[in-house]
Amino acid sequence: MHRLSLQTKAFITLSILLAVMMMMFVGFSRVGLQRGLGPYVAEIELARMDWLAYRLQGVYLQYGSWTPLKENPAMWRAIRRPLMNVQPETLGSRPSGNISHSGPGAQLQPATPASASASAPPPPPPSPAQSTDGLARRLALLDVDNTLIAGTPVLPGNARSPLKDDNGRTIGYLVMNPPEGLEREADKAFLEKQLGFVLWTGAAGLLLALLLSVWLTHRWLRPIGVLVTGARNLAAGHLDTRIPEQTESEEFSRLIHTFNDMAQQLDSMETSRRQWIGDMAHELRTPLTAMRAEIEAVQDGVRQFDAKTAERLHRQLMRLVQLVGDLRASVDSNEVAPTKMETMLPMAQLSEAVASMQTRFDQSRVRIELNEPREWALAAHAPRVHGNAQQLHRVFLNLLENSLRYTDRGGLLRIIASTHRDKAHAHLLLVFDDTKPGVTEQELPHLFERLYRTESSRQRATGDLGGSGLGLAICRSIVQAHGGQIDAAQSPLGGLRVTLTLPLMEK
Repeated sequence: MHRLSLQTKAFITLSILLAVMMMMFVGFSRVGLQRGLGPYVAEIELARMDWLAYRLQGVYLQYGSWTPLKENPAMWRAIRRPLMNVQPETLGSRPSGNISHSGPGAQLQPATPASASASAPPPPPPSPAQSTDGLARRLALLDVDNTLIAGTPVLPGNARSPLKDDNGRTIGYLVMNPPEGLEREADKAFLEKQLGFVLWTGAAGLLLALLLSVWLTHRWLRPIGVLVTGARNLAAGHLDTRIPEQTESEEFSRLIHTFNDMAQQLDSMETSRRQWIGDMAHELRTPLTAMRAEIEAVQDGVRQFDAKTAERLHRQLMRLVQLVGDLRASVDSNEVAPTKMETMLPMAQLSEAVASMQTRFDQSRVRIELNEPREWALAAHAPRVHGNAQQLHRVFLNLLENSLRYTDRGGLLRIIASTHRDKAHAHLLLVFDDTKPGVTEQELPHLFERLYRTESSRQRATGDLGGSGLGLAICRSIVQAHGGQIDAAQSPLGGLRVTLTLPLMEK
């Protein structure tokens, strides 16, 4: 089954969201127009009835209150009767009828069109859509306290006009309720026109939203396509692949930065692997070539197979065995199984390693000084770490072997043990200082690399097998697996200083 791409899914989701939003906009606009047109029509209709407001003001001035209108509904009908006899187009003109102010018994005279003549034909009867009878039924009169005096009950969305006396004081309100439906064809045409405009606007907005969603999904998800291409290049072995961090998204920028870091690490690991294989081939070829030359010389009769020849072959063979053993130890030191980690006394392992190497140090006339606090002699006060005793013992042996191998006769190895505490944890600090020969500043950063040997050590004629260049690399792997750190520097005694720190367990 074909699966949709992330860009397609994002486009569909965004398109649906935008389409729903546009449909909601069109729907709400339609409802708003339908609801808002009624009050708008009422405002227009009320604005054309200033003559009615004039009549009502005259009634109030004549009687001094709205009581006659409230008590006599016929008076209200008489006042608004001209609405029954005129066309909607003439609502803005004041009818010719007048109000008599002669006394309480005054009668309202019906209005007659001023332009009417006997010879003129009567106007055609208004159609239902043009009838003003609906206007009369939607009128209401309120007093200053908004109490209904006459007319229909007030509905929401009404239009109102204040009625004032000669002093400008508000005496009431003439109210026009909104029509329940559009009565005039012009109003209906206006509504349809506005709704058509809204629909076309919504359609254009929807089209624009779809185009925008295409552009946005392409812009937002373009870094993913670049990452996929980069990952494929890495899988194909092109470890020099890097992706430019040119994106406006912080999340994608971090992702691309992480990808580049991963590619850099893979490239470095591949470079180290190639160098490792080359160095291994060189290290193994050296003793094998020497052994081959010795054996071929014996086969060709150039040399006799005597004790010296056997000793040379044995030395080369032992060098090969040592190299293979160190390689195996180097691989094993990369991982420390958690099940083999336990509470242990590192100073006990160091003392045991010093004791096992003491005879060889004496033979090389190199003294060992181990300085530690006196209270550590009691097991209760000795520092404890969580680690693998066997592997830490190997670290101490390698450090002692390194000092013994590269310290001149009559020299000194001084070991100082102490503890120190930083902001978070306490650490065991072990400092190994030996005497000449030393190493240069340029050689210090490379001492813990596999198969690295200083030029001075290569040239020394110590009479032993020489180092494999793996001892300090093994130490670093084991110490780091225990959460510690190991560094090298020039020793004040003239040789090499190795500083080892291990995190202590809290008592």
